[in-house]
Amino acid sequence: MLKGKVALVTGASRGIGKSVALALAKEGAMVAVNYYKDEKGAETVAREIVKKGGQALVVQGNVSIKEEAKKLIDATVEHWGRIDILVNNAGITKDGLLLKMKEEDFDSVLATNLKGTFHCLQEASKVMLKQRAGKIINISSVVGVIGNMGQTNYAAAKAGVIGLTKSAAKELAIRGITVNAIAPGFIETDMTETLSDKIKDQLLSNIPLRRLGKPEEVANLVCFLASQRADYITGQVLHVDGGLVMA
Repeated sequence: MLKGKVALVTGASRGIGKSVALALAKEGAMVAVNYYKDEKGAETVAREIVKKGGQALVVQGNVSIKEEAKKLIDATVEHWGRIDILVNNAGITKDGLLLKMKEEDFDSVLATNLKGTFHCLQEASKVMLKQRAGKIINISSVVGVIGNMGQTNYAAAKAGVIGLTKSAAKELAIRGITVNAIAPGFIETDMTETLSDKIKDQLLSNIPLRRLGKPEEVANLVCFLASQRADYITGQVLHVDGGLVMA
């Protein structure tokens, strides 16, 4: 579906980002694999893409810093001459109850998860506006829709990503750029692996499909939204959560 397209995936060294990068490459896209600290993980993803006949570029950068976010876009464009797909996936968690949460923990989560998305979206859209085409997919979260105890910072950031998505979609549509968000539910990643069996059982009891999602299931939707098949879809929030949120 994506042969000849150029994609940048932020936070692509592991988890959902890794699956997204691999899936885009499988569909024919050339993929810039971004990481902040996990160089080894990013290099592994890139090698896997190349091993399967694809093209990959590893780009380091902290998206919460505007200059570094710009560097990611510039490196991608310099390498391949354009950018067709941006997947804003980079994110962190610093959980804690509201009354005990440190201000720096609140600020850092918003800086990466929300402001980082804004930085990359802003810089990529400058290139896409000249191209008069582009696909931007922002990874939000079910937590940004329904909230979650101990995650006021994360929920605020991911809710902000949804508002950012809808507003950007309205601004950029006239130039053929679509902007959508995906709100994953509880997905099998490093974070969920550390949960106790008791907490997992509680989670599963609230999910109609009675299982956690797989990163590949999020990646499949990213590929669809990045393709021509989704040209008439913009400003939407699509849930990949096993039925956890039905609204």
